[in-house]
Amino acid sequence: MTDVQRRRVVVTGVGLITPLGATVEKSWAGLVAGRSGIGPITRFDPSDLETRIAGEVHDFDPLEYMDRKEAKRADRFAQFAVATAGQALKHARLEITTDLAPRVGVIFGSGIGGVETLVDNILVHERDPRRVSPFMIPMMIMDMAAGEIAMKYGPKGPNLATVSACASSGHAVGQSADTIRRGQADVMLAGGSEAGIIKVAIGAFNAMHALSRRNEAPEKASRPFDRERDGFVFSEAAACLVLEELEFAKARGATILGELLGYGATADAHHVTAPPPGAEGAVRAMRMALDDARLTADDIGYVNAHGTSTPANDTAETSALKTLFGARAKDIPISSTKSMTGHTLGAAGAIEAVICVLAMRDGVLPPTINQESPDPECDLDYIPNAARRAKVKYALSNSMGFGGHNVALVLGAA
Repeated sequence: MTDVQRRRVVVTGVGLITPLGATVEKSWAGLVAGRSGIGPITRFDPSDLETRIAGEVHDFDPLEYMDRKEAKRADRFAQFAVATAGQALKHARLEITTDLAPRVGVIFGSGIGGVETLVDNILVHERDPRRVSPFMIPMMIMDMAAGEIAMKYGPKGPNLATVSACASSGHAVGQSADTIRRGQADVMLAGGSEAGIIKVAIGAFNAMHALSRRNEAPEKASRPFDRERDGFVFSEAAACLVLEELEFAKARGATILGELLGYGATADAHHVTAPPPGAEGAVRAMRMALDDARLTADDIGYVNAHGTSTPANDTAETSALKTLFGARAKDIPISSTKSMTGHTLGAAGAIEAVICVLAMRDGVLPPTINQESPDPECDLDYIPNAARRAKVKYALSNSMGFGGHNVALVLGAA
């Protein structure tokens, strides 16, 4: 496309549910304050597990967004999705009318979807196959977040799920922007949702030696780029962005919060879970996103890192950022907000895109908390422990998923 033909994509509304709170306001206040949302697991008895901590959402009531019957027939991850979409639509002051509905689409990502429903029904089946729920399949499949949003709010445009592990909702946001650019929609609800804090999932990540075992100090457990990091913290959460074509948004008088400028997606083709040396796939994704945005690395004023708090990821991502920014790398403020939210798997990319929008809106860069022991291999400016006031025009957000999936998003201030 030429610059004349290119449709610009702006953000007009956002929704958030995180372990810091079940609204945008609560989550953002917690992030700015540098507060951890990690605590002891309460959704089941974790006493026989090596990891007994997680990022749980404690203040969510699905009945604020759907009736009791709808809630009963939706897995928690889909409930989160419906809720954040409702928040984002309200924030955008957008009503999906009958006439508008065919021009509004939904792309929502999830890494593991309705895994709690699946496991519960497997256990039921072992006791009595006749008692398996007729709603098991529609409750567990990943596309049901997007489907439930459409059934609740009425959008009839492109509707699908992205599934690429921890890059899932990064892909959802990027693909949604491309859908608007192609002219197939004027509005997209883009996001991700995850609600998989169940015993078998924690046990499986323990078997991989992926999770922190800092059970006695959960608020200190997620410590990206710190020398004492010992794994990520599993969390549940969701996020949604209302993306609109610029002229459509202006015509209806929408408040523009930011702009989605660039999207890059690559594969490592290397290993099931480990990044390649130097994270060259992530470097290519970031460069692709910058090219898509018609920007250079010198334009970026803030990076929201993937920053999982695992030894392999944090060193590889640091190396990738050094490759991208060169001599300027140490001057770029970078934070991993997973230090506060924990790792929300397939929801992470959308959550962190929302955080970038809010950071540029308010001129506040959230910190990387638990930065106490410098790692000589992770020697960049990670905004340690306290938020920083800064006006930023362009931000970069990274997501990387098991299987070697890399996504980079470039966002601009309003």
